[in-house]
This record gives sequence, C-alpha cells and structure tokens, in this order.
Amino acid sequence: NLEVLYEDNHVIVAYKPAGILSQADNTGDKDMLTLVKEYIKRKYNKEGNVFLGLVHRLDRMTSGVMVFARTSKAAMRLSEDIKNHNFYKEYLAVCEGEVTEYSPTELINYLSKDEKNNKSYIDPNGKEAVLTYQNIKFKNNKSLVKIKLKTGRHHQIRVQMSNLGHPLYGDIKYGSKYQDNLALQAYK
Repeated sequence: NLEVLYEDNHVIVAYKPAGILSQADNTGDKDMLTLVKEYIKRKYNKEGNVFLGLVHRLDRMTSGVMVFARTSKAAMRLSEDIKNHNFYKEYLAVCEGEVTEYSPTELINYLSKDEKNNKSYIDPNGKEAVLTYQNIKFKNNKSLVKIKLKTGRHHQIRVQMSNLGHPLYGDIKYGSKYQDNLALQAYK
C-alpha cells in the first residue's frame, strides 16, 4: 500500500507512515527503501536487484515525504544539493505549550548522540544543529509549529524543541507529558 506522490525517470517521492523504518535495520521490520524497490520491480517488471538511492532519512516514528533517487546520477546530484543546502525538509509539529515565535526564528544548538540509548542531547562540544521554526496556531495549550531544517542531526527537532521547553506532543523520550503518537510530519 505504498503511496507514491511523484515519480519520473530520476526520482520517486513517497509518503512514509509513522512506524515504518527509512531503511532496514537488525529488527527485520518493514522499511521504505525495500517497499519502494518492490514497487518499482512490480510496476516495471524489473528482474534482479533494483537500484534505489536513499537520499535522506526520517525517524521511525516520523511520518511524511521521502525522496529516493532512481539513478546513481540523480543520487549524486541530490546528495550535492543536500550538502550545498539546496535540498531542504519542512515539518509540521505539535508542541506542548505556546511557542511564542510567530515569525521564522533561527535556533542553533550543538548536539551529541548517545548511541547506547539512541538519544541525542545538547552538548557544547557536539555538532552544530540549525533549524528555523514558527508558531502557526495555538490552541488547547498546544502549538502547531512549522520547522525548516538546515542541518539533519539525529532527533534534531525533538531535542531542540524540548530544550526550548516545548517537547513534541507524544514524545515521552524527550519530555512530553503525553504518551501518544509522535506529532511530527515531514510535509515538504
């Protein structure tokens, strides 16, 4: 039941539901890379291994738009675009409390990753993490926030918004009071 949003000879764009991995890991759970490869094999009657470049990832519990390269040339060009900040991802998130910035505001932190606990944290010696965010709507003590990533660190949005005192709704790992689905979607 793969939802393909766009495809041509060079790229394929698909919707990743929350709970699906971006690429296979040691759990053996479903992943988008395999699902898209299977879709291409079926649709185009391809035999053998299908080339598909994983251009970027989304966390398992994050839903939204993913772009894949159908050729090595497209993969190379998209990787260059990411490196040069010509490729960007925008998200919608529901955060706890009122995020008071209603115009785009840049947020810079430094993050490190705790591999053992699969968690990231603010660390002055970590890697730079940059995003812009703005509140779109505030209701019932929750803010709908638009976020544009400039860097792509592990759990970046989750850590940075929690550090501001506005954890993502349903994100108990980073301080949410509510155990629910993670309210984060890559929409653009």
